[in-house]
This record gives sequence, structure tokens and C-alpha cells, in this order.
Amino acid sequence: MHNSFLKYFDEVAKQGSIRKAAKILNISSTSVNRSILGTEKQLGVKLFHRNSEGVKLTSAGKIVLEHCRKTLFDYERVNLLVEDIRDMRTGHVEIMTLDSISLGILPKILVEFTETYLQITFSVTTAQPDEIVKSVAEGSTDIGISFVDDSHPGVRSLTEKSAPIGVVMLPNHPLAERNSLSVEDLAGFPMIRSIDARGGHSIIDQAVSDIAPMLSTAMFTNSQPMAREMILRGRGLGLYTKLGFLNEIEANQLRYVPLEVSHLKALKLGVIVSNQINMAQIKHLLCDEIAKAFSLIRLDS
Repeated sequence: MHNSFLKYFDEVAKQGSIRKAAKILNISSTSVNRSILGTEKQLGVKLFHRNSEGVKLTSAGKIVLEHCRKTLFDYERVNLLVEDIRDMRTGHVEIMTLDSISLGILPKILVEFTETYLQITFSVTTAQPDEIVKSVAEGSTDIGISFVDDSHPGVRSLTEKSAPIGVVMLPNHPLAERNSLSVEDLAGFPMIRSIDARGGHSIIDQAVSDIAPMLSTAMFTNSQPMAREMILRGRGLGLYTKLGFLNEIEANQLRYVPLEVSHLKALKLGVIVSNQINMAQIKHLLCDEIAKAFSLIRLDS
């Protein structure tokens, strides 16, 4: 995969002798010398000063040696990464995610991933955003998929996707033809909301704490299927991202209208991992697949 000259050159520089280097490399001195002479001819400069006691690097040789060693180091690192991938026969990944992700893109990602890595197993738990961040930060969860929380020092985001919260409703609802809505527009309409809104801890409550009390909530639930069914049956308006309703919105069974609240419009979903723990390569590969899936959907319109 790379020129044998790099190994030869590095070993000669270490030993200060072509003969000694050839012995360690278990090849002939002639082969080592021919490789070095050929490269010197190609570059048009001498890489070694030769004398009866051995060889010593020239100024040009020192530059080439630095390149050789960096290349050899990178090559070994690539070898290790490829070996990790090749040898990944078993493993387990703990995932904690928003309910909407588990209903939307995650099953397809995991099915396709296990087609390549047949014996990798998963635990998938749904939770509220603050629980996900906390679990990842504590090391209980390998990969979290949730709203990005830049304020938490224990986690970092590997990829982010714009995912504003808006209003999900039936297409024949009086508000369905609007291009955007304010929180005040929702006054008097029954709402279907996430369970954390019951205690006033939801992202929406934090963003519009002075206005949120005017919302009339018909149901609090931690189940996205329940929320979707209630909205489809006309029992209320949902305050969610589009992610858990993509099929219904595409089929014109439901309509999504953005909320004109700056903080909610700026929300991003992210793949988050611990800032303190080095992840195994298989988990990095899975994060990459989730990032690819994110790139194929649009949630901000």
C-alpha cells in the first residue's frame, strides 16, 4: 500500500548504517542501497552523507525522514482502524433517543447497519432530552440522539440537524393554511404535548415561559404513537418537530406549520456522545450512519 522505501529509509536513519538496517529488515544491503539511490536520483538531492563508518542524514534527508515517519505512523494507524473494522464480529451499543427518532429513521439505520455487522446488538431506550444528555454524560449510554445542549460540559455533538418545533395538525384545521404561527395563535385550541411539559420543564415552556400557561393541553404523553393517533383523530394540535410525522405529512394526512419563536426555530437535533470516554470504532461507524440519514431529510420547512 506504500513504497517500501519508507521503511528502508527510516531504518537506515535509525541505525546510521545501510548494512545494519538491511540485517534488521532481513533483506540484502544492495536492495536497501538501490532503493535509496533511486530516490536520491528522483529527488535530485543526496539524502545521506556516506563514509567508512556508515551514513548520516543530510539536511534534505532530515526533511524526508520526517515525512517518512509521519507516513509510516499514519499507515499503522489506518491498519489498526481497518483491523478494528474487520474484526468487529460482536459488540453491543447502548442508544438513548427521542421517541420520534425511534419511530422515524432509527429502525432503518439499524437494519442496514446490521446487514454489514451481523452480530452487533443494540439496546434502544426512549427518553426526554435532559435524560438523554445526562445518561450520555454519565457514560450509561454510548450514543444519544436528542436536541443539542451546548451548555453541558460532559457531552459533545458529532453531527447536528436543524429541527424546529412547530404545530402538527389535521389539514382541515382552521390554522392549517397559515405559513407560521405564534404561541398566542394557539390559545383556546386543545394541545397534545410531551410529558415533560406537565411540570413546565419542556423546551417549549423554557422558551416561552410567560406565554406557555395560556396553552390548553388535552393530553400529556411520552408516547409519540399516542400523540400521533390523537392528532389524527382531531383531538388536539401537537407541538413537535416533523420527525415523528414525516410519513403522514408527506401523505397530506397531517400538516406542519412552524412556530415563530426564535429559540424553537433554532433548535437542532444532534448525535451526542460523552466528552470523557473514547468510543469504540464500531460506535463511531454507527454515528456516521446516523449522520448520513440526517442529511437526507429536511425538518425545517
